[in-house]
Amino acid sequence: MPTTPNAPPAPTDALPCDVLVVGGGINGAGIARDLAGRGWRVVLAEQDDLAAHTSSASTKLIHGGLRYLEHYEFGLVRKALQEREVLLRSAPHLMGPLAFVMPHDPDDPSLRPVWLVRLGLFLYDHLARREVLPGSRAVKLAGTPLGAPLQARFATGFVYADGWVDDARLVVACALDAAARGAQIHTRTACTAARPVAGRWQATLTHADGRTQTVQARALVNAAGPWAAQMLHKVAAHPGQRHLRLVKGSHIVVHRRFGHDHAYLFQNPDKRIVFAIPYQQHFTLIGTTDQEWHGDARLVSIDDGEIAYLCEQANRFLAQPVRPEDVVWCYAGVRPLLDDAAGDPAAVTRDYLLEAHRSDAPLLTVWGGKITTFRKLAEQAGDQIGHLLGERRAAWTHGALLPGGDLSAWIGAPQRPDADFARFVVALVTRHPWLPAPLAQRWARAYGSRVAELLGDATGLADLGDAVAPGLHVAELRFLQRTEWAQDGNDVLWRRSKLGLHLSPDQRQCVTAWMAANTHPHHHQET
Repeated sequence: MPTTPNAPPAPTDALPCDVLVVGGGINGAGIARDLAGRGWRVVLAEQDDLAAHTSSASTKLIHGGLRYLEHYEFGLVRKALQEREVLLRSAPHLMGPLAFVMPHDPDDPSLRPVWLVRLGLFLYDHLARREVLPGSRAVKLAGTPLGAPLQARFATGFVYADGWVDDARLVVACALDAAARGAQIHTRTACTAARPVAGRWQATLTHADGRTQTVQARALVNAAGPWAAQMLHKVAAHPGQRHLRLVKGSHIVVHRRFGHDHAYLFQNPDKRIVFAIPYQQHFTLIGTTDQEWHGDARLVSIDDGEIAYLCEQANRFLAQPVRPEDVVWCYAGVRPLLDDAAGDPAAVTRDYLLEAHRSDAPLLTVWGGKITTFRKLAEQAGDQIGHLLGERRAAWTHGALLPGGDLSAWIGAPQRPDADFARFVVALVTRHPWLPAPLAQRWARAYGSRVAELLGDATGLADLGDAVAPGLHVAELRFLQRTEWAQDGNDVLWRRSKLGLHLSPDQRQCVTAWMAANTHPHHHQET
């Protein structure tokens, strides 16, 4: 690779690369994957864990954003709708189709009129081509399983299709793919300084143990999410004028309120919507809120008012009341949205902007974005980096599978994202009949075809080591440390899995203690 004329020699311990990506959320991990797949040398630095903040605090949906149509964001909705099936094909273990029921009561003036709902669903069905997901339809609710969890006044409604996603594991899958293609992934590593030197970026990475490392990069990607403006102004000392609007979204989880596999979309008098989604087999996930956030994004948490609001809105529809004392888990995240001067936080655009800065050294900042459009965002970022570096390289992710997504070898047939996960689970249990069914199901969802690497030569439960907690063996914990950058109990219990929901406080403490006793600073995957 030719060097930049007159570039000073890098410090003797400097790590040379083509692109330094700052931020290990869905956009940063997706961009690192895209760039590495195009052959550039990539280093990713994340100050905490992968998906530690916004990207693990979503509503767990791959969706076009039906309500965005009311704000005339047709371009964003079309882009998101186009991406749904691309993503479903790429990782059928981490994403899947999900049908949504929208109850309707013609006597309730707070609900949108039927003609408006039908128009919105027509646009939703036709703004982008569909091959897997079905179109919308009107349904009878009275006397049906879909209507049983609802109050009797809801006799009819509508059903439409979107998708669900394991958000944090999707981020990990992108990081795994990036690493497999040569990227270096550094978690618990903050970019504490970056300055242009003779056309390149000289950056300081500070690891959690206090070690510092110098990176010399030809280009810098600022994908720091809620910290993007801070990264641009304070770390890179760039005089950018754009600002983010931080909007908090909170969710509650309660014991299962319905037994079928559909989700609900509830329309609120404030014109917002709340989802009630089947979650982790035994629970219902309810969210989200939209509140301005002016504090530290690392300290965001749900407040009592938000819990009361979500309960109140769910109780307008559900027959079985949801009370604050029913909440078994809750979480909140800050969405970094482009400040478009909308007065209502719910109306702020969910679209993204890639802003290239060509002065001094190539710099690309990611403003905004949502999980559904991460792959397209990363592809466009890869194109822009190629332009900034003067090395255009072809995009490649549109038809590519994410790690674990290739189920065809297990099921013996070309895969279909709407049908083949169940066949994959059957194949896994057939090959390893000693695996308990709940463990096989969980592993299949978490790791997909990578489960073969986790199993190794195991021929029985004893080969997986002790159970640190029910269903969680030493072999899996070491696998997460070795291949997925897991370092503490929260990494395992709440991001690499949601086992925290299923374990008692004492059992969660056992996992936390084991990780603390068995994790070393460099125990994660070396790339």
